[in-house]
Amino acid sequence: MSLQNFLDLKNTVKEIFSAIEEKLGSAAKVSIIPHENPDGDAIGSALGLGQTLANKGLQVKVISANDYPGFLKWFSSDVQVMIYEKEKKAAKEWLFDSDVMICVDFNEQKRAGHLSKMIACFQKTKILIDHHPYPTDFCDYTISEPSYSSSAELVFDVISQLGYHEYINQQVAEALYTGILTDTGGFSHNTSQNTFKTVSELLNYGINTDRIQSAVFHNFSADRMKLMGYCLYEKMKVFPEYRAAVISLTKEELERFNFTPGDTEGFVNYPLSINNIVFSALFIEKENYVKASFRSKGNFPANKFSSEHFNGGGHLNAAGGESELNFKDTLEKFTQLLPEFKHLLDETVI
Repeated sequence: MSLQNFLDLKNTVKEIFSAIEEKLGSAAKVSIIPHENPDGDAIGSALGLGQTLANKGLQVKVISANDYPGFLKWFSSDVQVMIYEKEKKAAKEWLFDSDVMICVDFNEQKRAGHLSKMIACFQKTKILIDHHPYPTDFCDYTISEPSYSSSAELVFDVISQLGYHEYINQQVAEALYTGILTDTGGFSHNTSQNTFKTVSELLNYGINTDRIQSAVFHNFSADRMKLMGYCLYEKMKVFPEYRAAVISLTKEELERFNFTPGDTEGFVNYPLSINNIVFSALFIEKENYVKASFRSKGNFPANKFSSEHFNGGGHLNAAGGESELNFKDTLEKFTQLLPEFKHLLDETVI
């Protein structure tokens, strides 16, 4: 795996990196923006890149549209994460005073949530680094490679390609390792030879993988554990004839278990542990829509299912979307779609 596969409609690979290096070389302030409801890869990529640039001497802040899960707040990074919902004025002032904006781990402007309008209004250099397919043209420079396991893995190669390898330290390595770890489900999917090569290089910086594993996967509240048990016992429905399963949660159910951001992270993966299940869905009721997450095994296209029917997209085995139907109708829609995909589900080899 190399950077030769980077896709950009307006620039060659060499021109992209030359231009980015020039922009960062003359910049004083940089804002890094992950997607709304940031996960491990979004925060890991943002802090890993941010700490690298800070080590180079730039002033860097990460600006997130909303807060991120508590199990991702153990990072020892010197880079501040500003939560826009909580400090709008300060975040806006820093952003528009920045020389460069770098968007990480999302492929279209709207995925930044409340920050999407500010991205559109930002008049200086905008850079995108992402591993999701089909990026839209909202930045000046786009580094997009869907074959990477995670944006964190991609960020590591970008750092190296820019010649910033000397600015990587343990803090950077911890953040990028966490991004790769979480987006591959503990190295269980979407990995490649380059993924493990990257991880091997990150280990050279003295990171404690056992500690990271514990912080990410064994650091939940009792309420979250009870919610998970409730999901599996009461809210999981299995369709063995379609090799599929679904978990659904209403707003009231989330409130009952004192939901905090990140509590449902990974829930969509659990049904895939059931014998012969190759497709799993998770539907969560929000204020004005229903959030959808999809996971699959083998060659079943979770991204196609999502893009065609739930206004979403993503990778072959991991995708997300949303529904404007009410909660009940969304679940009925999912159930009614399964027969249409039965031939693909039956043919999926695991």
